[in-house]
Amino acid sequence: MMNGVATVAANVAAPLLVMRNMVKSFPGVQALRGVDLTLNRGEVLALLGENGAGKSTLMKLLGGAHLPDSGTIAVDGLEIAFNSPQTARMAGVAVIYQEFNLVPGLTASENIFLGQESSRIGLLEHRQERRLAEDLFRRLGVEIDLNVPCRRLSTAQQQLVEIAKALSLNARIIVMDEPTAALTSHETERLFVIIRDLRASGIGIIYISHRLDEIFTIANRVSILRDGANVGERPIAQITRTQLIEMMVGRELKNEFPARHSSIGPPRLEVSGLCRDQAVRDVSFSVGRGEILALTGLVGAGRTETVRLLFGADMQDAGEIRLDGHRLDIRSPRDAIAAGIGLLTEDRKLQGLVLSASVRENFGLPNIDRLSRLGFVRQGQERQEFARYTELLRIRIPNQEQLARNLSGGNQQKVVLAKWLARNCDVLIFDEPTRGVDVGAKYEIYLLMNQLAAEGKAIIMVSSELPEVLGMADRILVMYSGRVVGEIADAKNATQEQIMQLAVG
Repeated sequence: MMNGVATVAANVAAPLLVMRNMVKSFPGVQALRGVDLTLNRGEVLALLGENGAGKSTLMKLLGGAHLPDSGTIAVDGLEIAFNSPQTARMAGVAVIYQEFNLVPGLTASENIFLGQESSRIGLLEHRQERRLAEDLFRRLGVEIDLNVPCRRLSTAQQQLVEIAKALSLNARIIVMDEPTAALTSHETERLFVIIRDLRASGIGIIYISHRLDEIFTIANRVSILRDGANVGERPIAQITRTQLIEMMVGRELKNEFPARHSSIGPPRLEVSGLCRDQAVRDVSFSVGRGEILALTGLVGAGRTETVRLLFGADMQDAGEIRLDGHRLDIRSPRDAIAAGIGLLTEDRKLQGLVLSASVRENFGLPNIDRLSRLGFVRQGQERQEFARYTELLRIRIPNQEQLARNLSGGNQQKVVLAKWLARNCDVLIFDEPTRGVDVGAKYEIYLLMNQLAAEGKAIIMVSSELPEVLGMADRILVMYSGRVVGEIADAKNATQEQIMQLAVG
């Protein structure tokens, strides 16, 4: 038996984290099939794979949110049973999920120390917590208003609160799941500076993202999962973007964006003078039959606010909307759906799906008028139609009664797509269609968008990803401060620099 000194020396020599032969299954799904993962001190390990590959499940085992069926986890060479989130925190593990785990009504300092409050004779020591919070944000090189509730902080600021929370727990292993999904390019650059500082202090970071450019910018090493199993692990300097994609999807993928020959007809949707407060100011444009029109710009430019007006999710102050030459009076989403307009919302979890309902029920919601008779849903027809779209879109579900909340992000997005395809809308609005979606599922969504355009649909695509805008759009409108400030008619020959010059006003 080693003495204490020898044990410490052995632990220091061991990797920071070793997960071995992790196995986990859920009813009807084998999520992990003997996965291994190693993380070293001061390293950023990118964990990649398609939606449903097992990344989130593996991290939930590390965070103590799920119990493994079998496998071992060791930190500093010492094997630990991660049987609860508290055990994980005590072992120095902090998981920053894509959906932040903050109480919106509490301030940053209150959220940071929630569950670990210091008290004296039964009274919370808010001054001490505030000082500690200030020290944490100073360490991160940022300033956060400690007087306002977190609901009033920006997404980037809320993420910094999560990071500060992890540091307050003396976390040595930090998991970041899609950390830049809702950040601007400037906020992303600032986050990378913080990650590099954390790495320099010896903290190990597991970084999950579908944005491959980020992986080559921030990661030291990449580990790839497919169908719940390891398929490869390389230093980032020894793998190309093409090799990375092919390992993730398990097949050769020559292009990230499918080729398309546009055949654009007369205008289907025409918008003139659309206004709502200061968010949307005198916006006018048209979308032709068979055209993919991209709306882009920085976060807060008014893109999402504009398409919400088209769908009746918000009421316009002024403006006119015409479809195939006929003026529409859209006062609600019901009016838009009846007119032939469908919206795939930016936030599929909050606005696109009823997470507590089955995928079959979600599919049927906008189609209830077709699928019901005398007030009763014809479930046989509903199942039959949904089965057709499940095959068409390759939605991976054990059965149609699977709850929407239990699907991966990519499969959730495909369910939202399925319900609008079944509606056979003339105009389809895709708001950030591939946010949080893996590269293989992205390609399938792009193919579908091309197919819909070829059928004569008018497509509006809102996207923050400039390669996506350039790769998919026929024409680009750039927004700034609620207005359309520029149009690029020849999207195929445009550059990211052209778009950004317009986007910054």
